[in-house]
Amino acid sequence: MTTKIYIPRDSGALALGAEKVATAMAREIGLRGIDVQIVRNGSRGLYWLEPMVEVETEFGRVAYGPVKPSDVPSLFDSKFLSGGAHPLFRGNPGEIPFLKRQTRLTFARCGIIDPGSLEDYETYGGLTGLRNALSMAPEQIVAQVTESGLRGRGGAGFPTGIKWKTVLEAQADRKYIVCNADEGDSGTFADRMIMEGDPFVLIEGMVIAGIAVGATKGYIYLRSEYPDAERVLNEAIAVARKAGILGKSVLGTGPAFELEVRMGAGAYVCGEETALLDSLEGKRGMVRAKPPLPAHEGLFGKPTVVNNVISLASVPIILDKGATFYRDFGMGRSRGTIPIQIAGNVKYGGLFETAFGLTLGEIVDDIAGGTATGRPVRAVQVGGPLGAYFPRALFDTPFEYEAFLARDGLIGHAGIVVFDDTVDMLKQARFAMEFCAVESCGKCTPCRIGSTRGVEVLDRLAKGVQADQQIEIVKDLCNTMKFGSLCALGGFTPYPVMSALTHFPEDFRRQPVREAAE
Repeated sequence: MTTKIYIPRDSGALALGAEKVATAMAREIGLRGIDVQIVRNGSRGLYWLEPMVEVETEFGRVAYGPVKPSDVPSLFDSKFLSGGAHPLFRGNPGEIPFLKRQTRLTFARCGIIDPGSLEDYETYGGLTGLRNALSMAPEQIVAQVTESGLRGRGGAGFPTGIKWKTVLEAQADRKYIVCNADEGDSGTFADRMIMEGDPFVLIEGMVIAGIAVGATKGYIYLRSEYPDAERVLNEAIAVARKAGILGKSVLGTGPAFELEVRMGAGAYVCGEETALLDSLEGKRGMVRAKPPLPAHEGLFGKPTVVNNVISLASVPIILDKGATFYRDFGMGRSRGTIPIQIAGNVKYGGLFETAFGLTLGEIVDDIAGGTATGRPVRAVQVGGPLGAYFPRALFDTPFEYEAFLARDGLIGHAGIVVFDDTVDMLKQARFAMEFCAVESCGKCTPCRIGSTRGVEVLDRLAKGVQADQQIEIVKDLCNTMKFGSLCALGGFTPYPVMSALTHFPEDFRRQPVREAAE
């Protein structure tokens, strides 16, 4: 029997040397003349252990990591193909504490299967949800998604079922499913991980969405910085088309559904759904005024479902196990699981999928292990570059939508970035304003001008010039941007700025800088 070695081709693992490890493995296998197959899987999301190599043994899969090319000969000498002892030995990957504590529903197959193998996907439960959907009326599918409590995982948290119901009831000769894969927030990588590690789950989710609302065409709008995801997705789409999952009739019994990948061009604002639609239509990505909503007049003026990658990838498990199964996870109005992306100054950075409800402190101190530097945690930014900064005093906040809103924060795309006590919060606030100024589409004045003025005011604060006056101007600018901007780029920029000012006021009062004597 051929032994299988799993080496990730996930972008994160590749950045840490996985390709060199795979080359070294192939060379060593050739030199030793042994019967071994290398499988390029996705990452399980334990990035401090990447490249993490797994071997299929008679006792199950065994992990070793982080592996360097120079470690390869000693791994073979230690009989790692049968789970032999080695300094890099990690045992059963499912028993590693970071993984063992997770509840993996959406990411159940990620890092386990060959991303390009439909056979692997089906072996681990794939396509069950789609087959169930094909036996249901569209209204029943929408009802299941609604009852599950699934909300948009891209940041807005809007109920997915309501959006689908609106498009289902819209009258039009054509409808579309658009997947927003323009994952541009700092500290986020869940979309990329699922697209590179389990692309068929996204394809299945989009096909189910098409059947549910009567759409026959889907687009995945992918950020330009994800060439590996583009390759994996296109390979998987070709396999799905050949297998009859895509085409004139889904699995030979359903309606038609086609799918293609479109690449963005590096504009952060195109993560906003209406700017994304403009870009898909070949225009400059500019935010549209709403109404009309995309559900009524979206892509090419037709009713369109626009959902995030994780939202769509969560649909197959709902149609497989049922709405009640999914809804049983979570708390309050935040149901199901959420893939928390842990980044920044932490010991254990990676993806942690769990039911809503863990406190921020549990995530940072327990799961992430505190800071990599060993210094105290001072601030945690949740929700990307437009998310609020939370101090340790708010670490009792449960990780769920309403709890964060109640404390002037946002879960967003569920990325958290940790900072130790050396961080300068005035600089962080300035970065938020500068980021908005650079990425603004320029359509509305509060975002375009407010962010530019914000940078100037914060620069004066950094010099200690009339601190009280400048702080009042910052507050006024943030209020105008929050309530006057067309989209979340300008509307959410006040969150990091005001949270930094509110929770870390000492960083905003500097001694005046004396001009050098002439």
